[in-house]
Amino acid sequence: MTSTPTPPGLTRFNALAEHAAFAALHEACAATAWAKRLLAARPYATAEDLYAASDAAMAELTPADLAEAMAGHPPIGRPEPGDPASAREQRGMAGASGALRAEMLELNLAYQERFGHVFLICATGRTGEQMRDAIKERIGNSAEQEREIVRTELGKINRIRLAPLVEEDA
Repeated sequence: MTSTPTPPGLTRFNALAEHAAFAALHEACAATAWAKRLLAARPYATAEDLYAASDAAMAELTPADLAEAMAGHPPIGRPEPGDPASAREQRGMAGASGALRAEMLELNLAYQERFGHVFLICATGRTGEQMRDAIKERIGNSAEQEREIVRTELGKINRIRLAPLVEEDA
């Protein structure tokens, strides 16, 4: 049985100096503890190994670590200027009507007041209406329920953001 070769992007990531690898990981997720765990587990043989390490690190984040990770995400409907990742991920809001944008702003503010952080959802592939419906559904959650949903959503986002580290061809 032959083993699958390590993808070129992953080989490159494995070979990066620690500070450069940390910077690449920090682009994917702002939680320092998450990035340090992924760094400590290098080298990765496969993309699935990297994703599994990401999931394991995400599962162990404390509430403070989750807060640090969420601080790296702009509110839905207001991607950071010059941040192509958040603009791409929030593409579903790009063509939203003025009424939907205004409703999302109101819902985002209510959510942030209730939970103390931005509404976080893996927005990739979702329409503005789907994101609005999700925030309406989740705003009634307890803080504990919402923290675990956020953890799951961050895990999805991290996998999407790690993909270029694996797939990029220099």
